[in-house]
Amino acid sequence: MRDHRPPLVTVVDVRAALWSLASTAAGLGVAIALVDGVRVTSPWDVLLAALVVGLGDALLRAPLRRLARAGGAVVALLLGLAAQVLVVWAALTLLPGVTSDSWADVLAVLLVAAVVMACGHWVVGARDNAYVVGDLLRRARRRAGLPRRADRDDAGDGAGDGGADGGGADDRPPGVLVVMLDGVARPTLDHALEAGLVPTMERWLGSGSHRLESWWARVPCTTPASTLGLLHGTTDAVPAFRWWSRRLGRRVVTNRPADAAEVERSASDGRGLLADGGVAVSTMFSGDAPTSLLVMSRAAEGLGPGQLFVRFFSSPFVLVRAVAGTVGEALKEVYQGWQQVVRGVRPRVARRGWYPVLRAVTNVLLRDLNTSLVAEQLVRGAPVVCVDLVDYDEIAHHAGPLRPEALRALEGLDRVVGLWEEIARGAPRRYRTVVVSDHGQSLGATFEQVVGRSFADEVHRLMAIPAPVRGDRADGEAWGPANTALHALRRDGDGDGQLLVGPDRDTVRTDLPEVEVIGSGNLGMVWFCREPRRRSAAEVAARWPALVPGLVESPAVGFVVVHGAHGPVARGRLGSHELATGRVTGRDPLAGYGSRARADLLRVAGLEDAGDLVVVSVVGPMGRVHALEGLVGSHGGLGGAQSEALLLHPADLVVPDDEREEVDGARVLVGAEAVHRRLVAWLAALGLREGP
Repeated sequence: MRDHRPPLVTVVDVRAALWSLASTAAGLGVAIALVDGVRVTSPWDVLLAALVVGLGDALLRAPLRRLARAGGAVVALLLGLAAQVLVVWAALTLLPGVTSDSWADVLAVLLVAAVVMACGHWVVGARDNAYVVGDLLRRARRRAGLPRRADRDDAGDGAGDGGADGGGADDRPPGVLVVMLDGVARPTLDHALEAGLVPTMERWLGSGSHRLESWWARVPCTTPASTLGLLHGTTDAVPAFRWWSRRLGRRVVTNRPADAAEVERSASDGRGLLADGGVAVSTMFSGDAPTSLLVMSRAAEGLGPGQLFVRFFSSPFVLVRAVAGTVGEALKEVYQGWQQVVRGVRPRVARRGWYPVLRAVTNVLLRDLNTSLVAEQLVRGAPVVCVDLVDYDEIAHHAGPLRPEALRALEGLDRVVGLWEEIARGAPRRYRTVVVSDHGQSLGATFEQVVGRSFADEVHRLMAIPAPVRGDRADGEAWGPANTALHALRRDGDGDGQLLVGPDRDTVRTDLPEVEVIGSGNLGMVWFCREPRRRSAAEVAARWPALVPGLVESPAVGFVVVHGAHGPVARGRLGSHELATGRVTGRDPLAGYGSRARADLLRVAGLEDAGDLVVVSVVGPMGRVHALEGLVGSHGGLGGAQSEALLLHPADLVVPDDEREEVDGARVLVGAEAVHRRLVAWLAALGLREGP
């Protein structure tokens, strides 16, 4: 019987090892030349030091995994950093012909070598973060019989489902990799396809292995609502990105880990998308996955099993290179923001403060870590893996959905998906890849830029009450990953679950405000917090007669939904629309908002925690909207591309036509719940779903 097992060592392995040795030696050589406290007697000593660094990683990884298994991700981080420093110290101190004066010199060599190696990979055209999973790539190529990436690309069919019959695949049902591209609208992906920015996905579509279609993200088209719907099959608990809860007597913010956990508890039935052996990576909610890595709602339980983080934290120069790349990304953001100002790009918002740091962490450090974690799950053969990639969404909020820096982030995400596809070819089971977004984004000047004051200040002015002094909440969504990590670090502390950093850190207040005003993209809500129930339109008019008329007359507001005698009513400048009956008086304020406007607004206005008033901005030419927070690219309400999310799926996993609904002349899935049901049906058809 013929043995199909791959050889233990191939020419590819030898070539890769030599390349790794050469690049490490080059990085160390340049670093040693620049750091005065380290000296070598000959170039061969540098090569020997590079060899020791590589061997040290190979020898230490197994014991580090055993130690990190008990200690969690934080222990993996500390052990990984210590291992890197120790290995480099040994190479620079104990080898003959190499001397170093101090630990500071060792750290300097580690940092400089990482920067040099990152620059070198960029010069030779290596993929952004392939170095993070280099060993897994080599293993995958050996098992799948693919010596070079070019061979895969030249094959034509591309096996875009990640399910090529590679040498490592066994007889288990194929697994599924679900990649969530946060904030990418279907029209945005179409634009990127035409521009040649997403060659991996373009190859899938060109080969016929995948199909691309839209789905309608209902109001509120926000990350928490859509993610909860995609992973748990319901969105009823989420009326916005952040909201006032009368039951809790406080503001709920879904990028606050304790609040995310509470929302998941209220929505989960224990049978989420990932319930049967699945893995959630960097998602807001867990989908009831047995294994959760960097999941916000599970942050109180830690970041995940420590041994799964060892590859990223302990591999020579990987973490340090990621940190160096993070610094470079922050500097790039400062430059790109300055360029928008110099070129007079409009609309635009300020891109200062903490945002450059947050962008850098999201687009380099977190992306590299996610790349490693997902790759590890693929080689382990996890049945379902779901990861949320937020890079594009974060940049598009501040730069604009179709601005060059946002599209470059999407290009980088396509490269990450290509890496996972290649690794999956050598996995112990075949994999199918589904790419889905949670919503899109729409461009436009902010409410404050149009009106001259913030949405909250305008509401307080019309109510004739003082506006509270608060920090800018424009960047609240961006702080989610940081708060997930910090909350996990505090899980053994006081356990109060407070948000630690970011503009929403003052979520809990000792006083009960008279009104709470919150913008989620171009969707705004107003709550009268001291009332035990939602106030009717008549009660609002009697208490604050200037409020609703003043908002309706605002040049940035399209309509305001109030609660009348016959249910919710959308009021515009020249007419009104009863959402329950469809009766229109005067000019229809919903004209121009699409065929789903009435149904979406009727639903969201009836949610338990929806505001007393629901406000949606004007929709201008080219679908431009006005965010009621400080973002130039936004989502949450209606208008533009924000509601047109994408679903890219293997062609043989079909979407039955009877599951679609008519939206603006096209038949699409409506709501994240519908996409969830379809994903569950696909898992069941593939044999990955247990029970009903």
